[in-house]
Amino acid sequence: MKKQTDHLEGLLALLLFGVFAVCLLIVLLTGANSYQSLTQRDRAAADRRTCTQYLATRVRQSDAQGGVGSGRFGDGEALAITEQIGDQEYVTWVYAHEGWLMELFCAADADLSPSDGERIMALHGLSVREEDGLLTLAVTLEEGDEPIELRLSLRSGEGAGS
Repeated sequence: MKKQTDHLEGLLALLLFGVFAVCLLIVLLTGANSYQSLTQRDRAAADRRTCTQYLATRVRQSDAQGGVGSGRFGDGEALAITEQIGDQEYVTWVYAHEGWLMELFCAADADLSPSDGERIMALHGLSVREEDGLLTLAVTLEEGDEPIELRLSLRSGEGAGS
């Protein structure tokens, strides 16, 4: 009889250990899934901030009379930043091309294609509009996402206050 109770106690301890291990595994998997979703959300928020801050900084650094505007580069819309260095005019194009935010610095009369630029970050689309000293940039990070709009006042434009 003693032997049978020892087996029953051992089986009960093993069963209790199994239940504890299963509960521990469930808690760990739930925590891992929560952590993964939080990091994905934070990464997406960081990408949004990085992209909009990059564009805003590029505009603010180059905001001179007639220096910032919209244009077409390749087959899409682009941010055009022009500057005069000596007697030569240069333009920096910021545009979306093949899933990337790209930047290209070149002479204004250079014959270059969008693939000649440098990749900045992954980006699905970029829309640039300029109206009455207000530059509107719409950024789409991934296909199917709502565009993020960034509106910047060109302070050096005509009629801008100091």
